[in-house]
Amino acid sequence: MKWRLRVVHTTGYRYATAVTQSYNEARLTPRHDDRQNLMVARLESVPATRAYKYTDYWGTEVNSFDLHVPHTELKVIAASVVETTDQPEPSVAATWSQLRSPEVLDAYAEYLEWTDYVPKHRELAAVARSLRKGRTPEDTVLAVSKWVHDKLKYQRGTTGVHSSAVDAWQAGEGVCQDYAHLTLAMLRAVDIPARYVSGYLHTKPDAEVGETVVGESHAWVEAWTGQWWGFDPTNDISIGHRHVWVATGRDYGDVSPLKGIYSGGAATAIEVTVDMTRLA
Repeated sequence: MKWRLRVVHTTGYRYATAVTQSYNEARLTPRHDDRQNLMVARLESVPATRAYKYTDYWGTEVNSFDLHVPHTELKVIAASVVETTDQPEPSVAATWSQLRSPEVLDAYAEYLEWTDYVPKHRELAAVARSLRKGRTPEDTVLAVSKWVHDKLKYQRGTTGVHSSAVDAWQAGEGVCQDYAHLTLAMLRAVDIPARYVSGYLHTKPDAEVGETVVGESHAWVEAWTGQWWGFDPTNDISIGHRHVWVATGRDYGDVSPLKGIYSGGAATAIEVTVDMTRLA
């Protein structure tokens, strides 16, 4: 199935006192691949500024912009139109011995390392090893994703933007970021290169053409088992035409949608909305 989607992601900040200068990076532009075609994208800010575009180390398009006009509010609007299809089934299957080969370990070392969001943990590693028994690497990815889906309860407010995979596991609940981090921790524990994916999820499978829904900023994982392919542990589903991907990295820290530094009063309100319209 193929969909054409318009995505409008709006982020708003309000400050207690005027901000005199700020420096920002936005990772909000959807990417091209064999499943997704970016047709148009633009980024606007209020107050207005001009963005400098570049591609970061992980292959993500970044819009960098700075503001030197005093302001008490900042709004960033990222709008794009993409065509999406369902992800094809993986066509190449690596064996466990191939995953442990020096060539693979060297090529994908960064997606096997531990981070603050995805720390090494003995009990999680033991569970991952038990799920690996008798399974191929590809089937292990599915088994781990299902385990995470069944283990965590989706609940906003329990974890925060800085919570790790272990924090979510111990709490027994979290949001999509936590599902992705926990899955990554377990896959890396059994030597499967795995990366974090940020993007959007259209929330209505039977949406009519022209219908706008409240979408979601979303996260899922991609694993390398002979080739890269993705899975959504939050919903326990394959990546399909309702998923729009923006960035990949080792964890959330590499793909944060909007970050920066500023000089001025503390932020007193943050508003984030995602509107998604099926165009075709």
